[in-house]
Amino acid sequence: MTKEERNKLGNTLWGIANELRGAMNADDFRDYMLSFLFLRYLSDNYEAAAKKELGRDYPKLEAGDTQGAHCKSSPLTVWYEKNPEDIKAFEKQMRRKVHYVIEPQHLWGSIAELARTQHDDLLLTLQNGFKYIENKSFENSFQGLFSEINLDSEKLGKKYADRNAKLCTIITKIAEGIAEFSSDNDVLGDAYEYLIGQFAAGSGKKAGEFYTPQQISTILSGIVTLDSQEPATGKKKKLNKVLDFACGSGSLLLNVRNQLGPHGVGKIYGQEKNITTYNLARMNMLLHGVKDSEFEIHHGDSLTNDWGLLNEMNPAKKLECDAVVANPPFSYRWEPSEALGEDFRFKSYGLAPKSAADFAFLLHGFHFLGDEGTMAIILPHGVLFRGGGEARIRTKLLKDNSIDTVIGLPANLFFSTGIPVCILVLKKCKKPDDVLFINASEHFEKGKRQNRLLPENIDKIIDTYKHRKEEKRYSRRISMEEIEKNDYNLNISRYVSTAKPEAKIDLQLVNGDLVSLENNIVSATTKHNEFLKELGLPPLPFEKNRRGTH
Repeated sequence: MTKEERNKLGNTLWGIANELRGAMNADDFRDYMLSFLFLRYLSDNYEAAAKKELGRDYPKLEAGDTQGAHCKSSPLTVWYEKNPEDIKAFEKQMRRKVHYVIEPQHLWGSIAELARTQHDDLLLTLQNGFKYIENKSFENSFQGLFSEINLDSEKLGKKYADRNAKLCTIITKIAEGIAEFSSDNDVLGDAYEYLIGQFAAGSGKKAGEFYTPQQISTILSGIVTLDSQEPATGKKKKLNKVLDFACGSGSLLLNVRNQLGPHGVGKIYGQEKNITTYNLARMNMLLHGVKDSEFEIHHGDSLTNDWGLLNEMNPAKKLECDAVVANPPFSYRWEPSEALGEDFRFKSYGLAPKSAADFAFLLHGFHFLGDEGTMAIILPHGVLFRGGGEARIRTKLLKDNSIDTVIGLPANLFFSTGIPVCILVLKKCKKPDDVLFINASEHFEKGKRQNRLLPENIDKIIDTYKHRKEEKRYSRRISMEEIEKNDYNLNISRYVSTAKPEAKIDLQLVNGDLVSLENNIVSATTKHNEFLKELGLPPLPFEKNRRGTH
C-alpha cells in the first residue's frame, strides 16, 4: 500500500470520526472507532484462517451474494448451518491456531449488515460478540480486551433504540469507508496508528499522555536498534527482548520492531497503568501482526512494580532486555516510601523526590537493561540539572559511566506539553569515557499547533549518535573531568551553545565607508547646486544641505 493510499484511508476514517462523534468527547469516540476497526481486523484474520483450515469444505457464496459490508451471508454461517456436529472441534482447532473464536453472527461482515439494515439487535449482538471473543480465547489471552467499550453509555443515546441507531450509523459509515481498501494487517495497522495520533492531537493534554509522536519514536527506536558497543557498525540483527514500562498505545514498541522487521524482535514486553490505553496497546500489537505469543503487556504500576515477571528476586530469573524504551509521564507526583527505599531498583541510587518521579521511572527501566543493551528514555530537562535527590542519582549514574548521550529536542513537539524535552541514552557497559551532547533544539519545522521534526532532522540526530560526531553549535563529546568540574550538571546549553557569536566590526572598513559616503554627499550637493544655478536659483549652503533641511 502506497503512502498516498495510507493517507487516503487515514483521512477517510478521520473524516468519519469528525462527522459522527458530534458532541461526544474525542477520547470516548476514539474507543468505539478503534474497537470497530479492530473487530474488522479480527474477523478478516479469522475468516482467512478458517478458509485455510476447512480447505475444500469452506463454502462458496451463492451467486448474487457479495463480500464486505453488504454480504447477506458469510461462508462460515453456511458451514455452521451444515455442520453443527463439527463446530466444537473446529473452534478448538481455531483456538489453537489463531488463539480466539468469533461466531459467524459476530463477524464484521454480519455486524456491518445488521448496521446497514438498522437492525434492532445490533447493540445486543455486538455486546455478546465482544464477550464471546474475550471469554472464548486461548488461555484467556484476549481477556478484558473490550472491557472499556461501554455500548450502554448515554453518550451514544439515552434509550436503547437511540444507542442502537447511533451504532448502526457509525458502523455503516466505517464499513463503507474501508470497503475499498485492503484488509491486510499492515493497512489496518497503519490506519489504527494514524487514528491514535489524530485523536491524541484533537483531544489535547489528556490523550497526549499515551502517545509518543512518530518522529520521536523513530529517534528512540533508531538508537536502541544500533549495536550498543559499536553503533557505527549498524543495526543489530535481532533484539531478543524489548521493554517499554510506560507503553501507552504501544507505538514506541512497534517502531522498534519495524526497524528490524517482523522477525527482528524475539519478545515484546510492555506495561501500562491506564486500563483503556492498556487495551489499546494489545489491539495495536495484534493489528500490526504481532502474535499474542510474541508480546506480553501488563496492566499495572511500574513505580510500585506490581508485575510478577519484573518483581522476580532470583537473579537467575531476572528479565534482562536488549533494548529499553520509554516516554513516562513528565514530573509525575508519586509516593516514595521507606520500603521503596530498600527496593532492588532504587537501593544503590536513592529515591527520586515526591514532586517528580522522573528518575524513579529511569531507574526502573535501567534495572532491566542487559549488559549489552541500550536504553533510550524521554524526560523533561529538569533531570539534567535539578538538585537534591535527583542530583545524587544523576551523579552516581555519571560516575558509573552509565549515561552515554544527552539529546536536547525542540519545544512543542508533544500533544501533552509545550516544554522542550531531552532523550537520555544509557548503557551498563559503554566504551567511551565521555558523554555525547546533542543540541537539536533549533532543528525543526514550525507548525501551527505542534512543531515537527523533519526526516533530515531525525537522520542528523541518529547519525550524530551513531558516529559520535562533533559539530559546532550542535554536538560535543564532554569528558568526565569537565562534567565533574560542573558539579555533574548536564544542562545541555552549558556544553553546546547554539548562540552564534556576534560578527566582528572592522573599524577601518567602517571608516572607509563613512569617507566614501562623505565624498558622495559632496559630489551630489555640487551637482545639485549646478542645476539650481542654471535655473537662476541661489545655491544652498553645503552645511545646511547636509543637515537635511533643504
